[in-house]
Amino acid sequence: MSDLQEEGKNAINSPMSPALADVHPEDTQLEENEERTMIDPTSKEDPKFKELVKVLLDWINDVLVEERIIVKQLEEDLYDGQVLQKLLEKLAGCKLNVAEVTQSEIGQKQKLQTVLEAVHDLLRPRGWALRWSVDSIHGKNLVAILHLLVSLAMHFRAPIRLPEHVTVQVVVVRKREGLLHSSHISEELTTTTEMMMGRFERDAFDTLFDHAPDKLSVVKKSLITFVNKHLNKLNLEVTELETQFADGVYLVLLMGLLEDYFVPLHHFYLTPESFDQKVHNVSFAFELMLDGGLKKPKARPEDVVNLDLKSTLRVLYNLFTKYKNVE
Repeated sequence: MSDLQEEGKNAINSPMSPALADVHPEDTQLEENEERTMIDPTSKEDPKFKELVKVLLDWINDVLVEERIIVKQLEEDLYDGQVLQKLLEKLAGCKLNVAEVTQSEIGQKQKLQTVLEAVHDLLRPRGWALRWSVDSIHGKNLVAILHLLVSLAMHFRAPIRLPEHVTVQVVVVRKREGLLHSSHISEELTTTTEMMMGRFERDAFDTLFDHAPDKLSVVKKSLITFVNKHLNKLNLEVTELETQFADGVYLVLLMGLLEDYFVPLHHFYLTPESFDQKVHNVSFAFELMLDGGLKKPKARPEDVVNLDLKSTLRVLYNLFTKYKNVE
């Protein structure tokens, strides 16, 4: 066990351990009955947690690329409301009535209040629990900041793939009768993509993934046989469902073969290079499916591009159900 992990473990297990002070020096200055929360150092080393932070950082920097803003650390760069203001304005296409630069704590909290009220107006209709506040964001509480960013990413259907089931251990430190006491709680940052996107209905693929991985391989083989029966006419061969449909090209060509028409090449990118071009292709394939009388796919184009196997299988199974007897 690393020194950092050992410190975190000790901090949790003993109320007045010096390691606790090492983790968060200000905790010795807590008022009576005041509490402070922080992520257990071992949780910060969890690969899924690191991936979540990286995905959100990259997304913010992509959104704000024209603003020449580069965010390197979520808690240090977002706490004063400046970056959150720009992010929300860009995502929502609005302009917030706030002072541009505020150095004072009061000014920063007023800006945060305005930004968070605008966020709440967007999210309230969805009935989501809002697990952050002006004080927690301004206090650089990383858990609160992550909850806020995950909710924004979901609301605005960000073209990113958030890792599922990310849970962190949070240390809650409270001062009672002059002594520091710590307790440990689990905080869930992400659930499943479907639940976060508000699609709660489970289907056969959820069951297959969760309970019958052996049957899953049978389904994959059937789908590979089905798509190759048609793609072989163009001398194309699929061996990997996960990756070979991710750029949308095979999906578009497959729709043309199944519906017996030629898809003009200027309608899609035959050799897509960017994420946006791939999303364009998959979205175009979805339009062709709707034109062919199929229901709107449950998956998002971004999920297919992001190599989400469950989403890709849903799309292909939709085609298989309608076209399995087409020669």
